Amino acid sequence: MFKVVTIGSDGSREEDDEIFETEAEAEQHGQQMCSDYSEGATVLHMHNPGDYSDPDDEIDYEVIEVDDGD
Repeated sequence: MFKVVTIGSDGSREEDDEIFETEAEAEQHGQQMCSDYSEGATVLHMHNPGDYSDPDDEIDYEVIEVDDGD
């Protein structure tokens, strides 16, 4: 079982609640989260640049293995 941990540009880490059966599924989810974050930051910044962070700030992700509880 695998989870995705997002890593902010300031080094903050946040573990996603979703659990994946395979590492490949978790990787795909992490990539999608980063893409969505980037797109959202760009749109928000275009609408009101003073209220939202720099759209060039990016997040990264890490896939971690978790115990399935069995």
